Amino acid sequence: MITKDEIFGYTPDKKYQTSVAYFSMEFAVDQALKIYSGGLGFLSGSHLRSAYQLKQNLIGIGILWKYGYYDQARDSEGLMKAEFIRKEYAFLKDLGFVFQVSVHDAPVHVKAYLLTPETFGTAPLILLSTDIDENDELSRSITHCLYDPNEATRIAQSIILGIGGATLLDLLGLEPDIYHMNEGHSVPLNFYLLDKFKSLAELKKRVVFTTHTPEMAGNESHSYVLLKEMSFFYHLQDTEVRKMLGMQSDRFNYTLGALKFSRKANGVSKLHGEVARQMWGKNPDICEITSITNAQNNAYWSDTDLNAAFADNDDGHVIAWKKEMKRSLFKIVADQCGKLFDENVLTIVWARRFAGYKRAGLIMKDWERFTGLLEQSDYPIQLIWAGKPYPEDKDSIDQFNQIMIKTRPFKRCAVLTGYELALSAMLKKGSDVWLNNPKLYQAQAV
Repeated sequence: MITKDEIFGYTPDKKYQTSVAYFSMEFAVDQALKIYSGGLGFLSGSHLRSAYQLKQNLIGIGILWKYGYYDQARDSEGLMKAEFIRKEYAFLKDLGFVFQVSVHDAPVHVKAYLLTPETFGTAPLILLSTDIDENDELSRSITHCLYDPNEATRIAQSIILGIGGATLLDLLGLEPDIYHMNEGHSVPLNFYLLDKFKSLAELKKRVVFTTHTPEMAGNESHSYVLLKEMSFFYHLQDTEVRKMLGMQSDRFNYTLGALKFSRKANGVSKLHGEVARQMWGKNPDICEITSITNAQNNAYWSDTDLNAAFADNDDGHVIAWKKEMKRSLFKIVADQCGKLFDENVLTIVWARRFAGYKRAGLIMKDWERFTGLLEQSDYPIQLIWAGKPYPEDKDSIDQFNQIMIKTRPFKRCAVLTGYELALSAMLKKGSDVWLNNPKLYQAQAV
């Protein structure tokens, strides 16, 4: 069995002796590892990078998605289409054993892989997979697609992440001081921990929670009956769960459950913390909800040459290097869209996960004014859009394609596909203005 020293590859700094297991459905750590969809993964990936740089005693627990989120491509008309392509990762270390997790009262075999810290400069990350020969096709498919549209599959994914992740930590002899749930997907881990520690009070000492979703409809919930059938509650009956947590609804809400299991929770901005307290504060026996403003790992996202030029107050080099970064981005624009952008023109970028409430097309709402801005030459602008809609969200895909169609006639507008870590970095470095105009109360953008 692999040892803790072999998993970490570094000695945690004495300042960070508290051990943490960080559970997240997605991690964006490198372009080569496609197991993320958007901001949730960007945050968790940056956490792992910063934890490594600080030599914190933290380990990530996630899922090895065989098909990732999806590959964003174009059809024969140039419009967006989703492709699902099997991924292989030779740089992951097979931990060499298989264990079982009960899903729908049947054993599902789970294999664990390690992303070692030295591979991409992160804290260790263990990824779980059910896509192995010991399972039937249905069980194998649990870890195929991130956020699978099938309700039962999505529930099974949470069971593998939460109960599977907690089980694995025990098998490895890694009993963390803190279990951190990044969003509510891993909430089943609490039912495993309750069985282990035999007390809700003991469990609460060890669990913390980050909530990301300020819209009630976006907080996942399912019927108690279905969750019980799926083995979501581990060894508990649904009636016991209702009584213990004082949750009277016919549906178990992941976020509310996480707030009742945790000793402390946080929203991801000051305003989001206030909104979360308003949303959930009337429920009895929830934990304190604070706020920790989201951030990203500076060393990964910033440009070293540009930072040096700023530090030297070298305005000439700042301007010259910024134009060089814009030229690099504009090669992608030319390749994908056949349009030649000018590094001397103000470049506005809208790029993030594509969802209706993020309002990608808001700048075009007053069409006459929008076209006037594009056609005038005194103060020219260039616009770039990029982002991945959820593959089952027809409205967001339609919006993506409509922006593409409407802007085709304009040589200073481009819509890019393949929005992942690498393209995101290019867009950040090549933009002059980063456009962000969601509806209130989007958690990270407020």
